[in-house]
Amino acid sequence: MTGRIKKKRNLALLDTFVAKNKVDEVCTLCGRPIPSHQKDAHHLIPKSHGGSLTINLHRICHRQIHALFTETELARQFSTIEQLKQQDEMNRFLAWVKTKPDAFFEKSRKSARLRSK
Repeated sequence: MTGRIKKKRNLALLDTFVAKNKVDEVCTLCGRPIPSHQKDAHHLIPKSHGGSLTINLHRICHRQIHALFTETELARQFSTIEQLKQQDEMNRFLAWVKTKPDAFFEKSRKSARLRSK
């Protein structure tokens, strides 16, 4: 195994060991338990638009939000978890990520719509 793959495997094994001994917080977006090293705070309304309320999400879920939406879109149209879940691309992502282990992480790529701006 290469170093990167071995590190991911070891982190996943560590997470399963730790998970047996403590209850993790649950991601409000995907509904899976959040390992401590995968926890990110997300501002429902971005700080640049005056938001202060945060919720904890999986790092992969948080990054996917910012890969799909601009801060203006988040402030105006997607300022709640329910609104985010109703969006088609986010819904497809959530269906996919729910099949992954709790400690799973993969780099998110900006959507083609955001790259073209």
